[in-house]
Amino acid sequence: MAQVVLKHVDKKYPSGFHAVRDVSLEIADGEFLVLVGPSGCGKSTTLRMIAGLEEVTAGEIFIGNRLVNDVAPGDRDIAMVFQNYALYPHMSVRQNMAFGLKTRGTPRQEINRRVGEASEILSIGPLLDRRPRELSGGQRQRVALGRAIVREPKVFLFDEPLSNLDAKLRVQMRAEVARLHQRLKTTIIYVTHDQIEAMTLGQRIVLMDRGVVQQVDTPMKIYRQPANRFVASFIGSPAMNLFAGHVAGQEFHFTDGGEFTLANAHPDGPATLGVRPEDFLTNGDGIPLAKVTLDVVEHMGHETMVHFELAGSQHVARLSADTPVQPGDQLGLSVRPGAYHLFAAANGRSLGQCVSATEFGELL
Repeated sequence: MAQVVLKHVDKKYPSGFHAVRDVSLEIADGEFLVLVGPSGCGKSTTLRMIAGLEEVTAGEIFIGNRLVNDVAPGDRDIAMVFQNYALYPHMSVRQNMAFGLKTRGTPRQEINRRVGEASEILSIGPLLDRRPRELSGGQRQRVALGRAIVREPKVFLFDEPLSNLDAKLRVQMRAEVARLHQRLKTTIIYVTHDQIEAMTLGQRIVLMDRGVVQQVDTPMKIYRQPANRFVASFIGSPAMNLFAGHVAGQEFHFTDGGEFTLANAHPDGPATLGVRPEDFLTNGDGIPLAKVTLDVVEHMGHETMVHFELAGSQHVARLSADTPVQPGDQLGLSVRPGAYHLFAAANGRSLGQCVSATEFGELL
């Protein structure tokens, strides 16, 4: 196991495209860290620089207190699991798992021990003599995991390993990866564009956008205390509802009319109000928001999603499954006290729920 440290890491391509901008991270020994963000945000490029598959334009990368900028990928003591499995089709499962060890000159007895232990951990012992074409997608991904495990590396790197699997299998494999980390207690850096994977797997999440780290925190802190409007809108499904307007004392005035009473007084200025779908109430408690007409009602079995228009844009609320509603109904919505968010209109930074006039000016 090893700590991984990135210090002011940049990646700029000859074309001028700036893929990663001044990323600094400290990943603790044994930590499960997830890099997440939209396509093209720089998360996979960051992972590939850690692996040595991309050169660092600027900055330093340390693995276990060793500067690895100029160290070849094979000498960094890492193992990488790719999206496409990358299995050799002409080799058996056993041969695929053992191949990397054989090329390193590992003794046969040691290879057999490691392959046996990895196949037991992943429950793929009966598959060892099969070829990849005889395996399902989930079984192939287990073999790819096994090939990484036998390396006994200091750090595991995962590059969207579950994206080729169907939804049900992704859920199963998420649990497998989580169990694997609990058992091996090895440092894992995991890249995904799927926020559910990020929230369920990561001890900490690094959310990136356009090459820049937007927030690094635990899943629940990122969900409940987003650093800016981008984080708030990216994490959560359905996404946070965002309303444009401005603050005047203790009132938020929607751009297209209407107002919402804030729990605390705030300095005046343009802002965005954010409310998560589950933080709407219909029982009259909370802070009154508006009476809305429901456009679409989705009965999900365990919950009901209702869609409505307010302040010129579409929004969604998550209600209990037994809420008796249908399209066309009018519903009085309020917001759970303390559950709204305010963001600066100019740069999207969080204004929290109670900031001083000086702090408000600095954030704007």
